[in-house]
Amino acid sequence: MSWDCGLRYMFSVSPALQHGSKCILHEKEDLSRLEMVQRLAKDGCRFLQNHSKGPERTSEPQSDEAVRLCLRERGHDVLILQRVSSEQSALSATVKGGGREETRNRRYMVVSGTPEKILEHLLNDLTLDDDRGTTQGKESDTLLDDFLLTYPVFMSTSDLCQALLGHYCTKRHRGKEDRKEVLERKQKVLHLVSQWMFLCKDFLREDEHVKLFIKTLCRYVLDDLYEHPALEKDVMEVQKVYQLHRRHLVDDYSPQRKSRALFHQLSVKENGLQSRGAHRETKEVMCHVYITMDSYISMRTHAEVVAQQLLQTVAERMDVLHGELVLVAVTYPGGRLLLQPQDRIFSSSLRPVGRLHVCRKDLGEVLNPFTDNSEQQQRTARMLSLNTWDVAVALTDTEWTIFDSMHEQELVYFTFSRHASSQHTLALELLLQRCNDVQLWVMTEVLLCPTLCQRVQLIKKFIKIAAHCKAQRNLNCFFAIIMGLNAAAVSRLSQTWEKIPGKFKKLFSELETVTDPSLNHKAYRDSFKKMKAPKIPFLPLLLKDITFIHEGNKTFHDNLVNFEKLHMIADMARLIRQCQKDHMGNGITQKSSSEVRAYIDNLHIIDNQQTLFELSHRLEPRA
Repeated sequence: MSWDCGLRYMFSVSPALQHGSKCILHEKEDLSRLEMVQRLAKDGCRFLQNHSKGPERTSEPQSDEAVRLCLRERGHDVLILQRVSSEQSALSATVKGGGREETRNRRYMVVSGTPEKILEHLLNDLTLDDDRGTTQGKESDTLLDDFLLTYPVFMSTSDLCQALLGHYCTKRHRGKEDRKEVLERKQKVLHLVSQWMFLCKDFLREDEHVKLFIKTLCRYVLDDLYEHPALEKDVMEVQKVYQLHRRHLVDDYSPQRKSRALFHQLSVKENGLQSRGAHRETKEVMCHVYITMDSYISMRTHAEVVAQQLLQTVAERMDVLHGELVLVAVTYPGGRLLLQPQDRIFSSSLRPVGRLHVCRKDLGEVLNPFTDNSEQQQRTARMLSLNTWDVAVALTDTEWTIFDSMHEQELVYFTFSRHASSQHTLALELLLQRCNDVQLWVMTEVLLCPTLCQRVQLIKKFIKIAAHCKAQRNLNCFFAIIMGLNAAAVSRLSQTWEKIPGKFKKLFSELETVTDPSLNHKAYRDSFKKMKAPKIPFLPLLLKDITFIHEGNKTFHDNLVNFEKLHMIADMARLIRQCQKDHMGNGITQKSSSEVRAYIDNLHIIDNQQTLFELSHRLEPRA
């Protein structure tokens, strides 16, 4: 039997190929990567060239971008690949003299396919180093990263676990695999699992499907160690990343005594998961406590805070006695819950029990809010006394603490299933909330400032703080301050802006240029590229870019996953990882004074636009 090729090529094929199956390759298709084609041919698969513009009549060779392979099973497309060239691999091939090395330059990236075939191609495409078991090749690494970042879009965690177990255990193809091929297949699965656990461990730690999957996989590996001792380092890596308990895995299931003894040596300390869990529960969060119906204090606290602790902080911030206050949670629609001193504020998903209001205990109406604004002048004087660099440092430190804990996969969950996966997008939502808080805080401080002279000083101070945030590579906070100063309720204060000195107006104009939205925020993007990592991007714009990709491209084409779209999404998500890296030691956090930190951790904010405009017109009425 032979393959029918579009040109002059004729090759013999494996006897396992069923009658009637053929591979049609149009133009000068790359036939060098025969090992992949032969493997697919063993399954009786059929390749067809994907023509979007009809057959080409020119005799010139096609570019890599034009060469696509379509894998069909039972008359349906199941995988579409596009050929790409690795520049790094090409250089390696040139040095080694081409020939067989050039064969390995040609790689096939996934365009679309079923989840199962995408995973199968990913495992086939992995190249393992003989010493460390790590992948080589930029395209292979990118495909692996794309898959692990975006798999929740098209595949449940449970389905992925079952598919990986199937690839590890099942004897593939109708022919026989030699011992080397079996070992390589198992190592590839274990390497993928190790990378998966390392990349997504925060999301997977409490997943029961993953716990059972790791337990089952490690049992299989322990049983295979007698026949394949080389798997020892692979199972060590899986255990190390996932921090498994020895008691969860060692039981009478495994018949190999040697495996049991080995597992005792490889096991992690018994308190590994407990210490990580404790760390997770004590993470810092942002909390809103309303002191009027339209203004709140934005507080930085820890996840296990109780009502009594929160009331003490609010009382100190407002300079009132703690015993005079009570905390009420307003649940939707309209329910009211009086919180007891030891009641937890946040649920296990780190969500508040409701909208929190603090009010005086001796009032007949429980939810009657504070209306005393006598401390406005003291607040302004306190703000004017703070050092602008220290304020910027405190703002950046708060945001960096949240941003550094953010996972790039949060962008994927937020884009595709924002409401269904809120527990997976906590850090991202906190940063978005913080951006909004800082913008409203700037407006609140300016509009509550009673005198013209103090307002001028305050605006000058905020311009300097914005410049310092930019210098500290905190673009999220930088944008928030500029947007607060540019808000209509503040920018309309013409008498105040006229008093701003010329050098501050010039500085503000330069800072505004960076936030200019024209040409798709070109000024910001150019400035951001020049900044060294670590740095904090302006997250609303990043989400806007991802949303355009999501809304402008279908996730599925004819029941096939549009992996080209997911690759673009993953590329955007990887920006988070790049911004968090600090290879050169360019630390982003610095120390600020305790007074400044206490102030920034408890920002007084009015979040009602009508109230803000009323304050603005009270300061400078319409002519």
